[in-house]
Amino acid sequence: MDIKKIAQYVIVVFVLYTIITSPARAADLVQVGFEGISDAAQGVGDFMTELVN
Repeated sequence: MDIKKIAQYVIVVFVLYTIITSPARAADLVQVGFEGISDAAQGVGDFMTELVN
C-alpha cells in the first residue's frame, strides 16, 4: 500500500474523530482558519491598492 494513501486515511480518521468528540473545538479551529484566510486576503488587497496608488 502506498504511504501517501495511508497518511491521507490517518488524517481523515483524525479529523472525523476530532469533529465527533469535540464539535465545538472543531468549529473554533475552522473559524480561526477562515479568519486567517480572510486577513491574508485583505492584506493582499491593501498591498495591491497601495501599489496602484
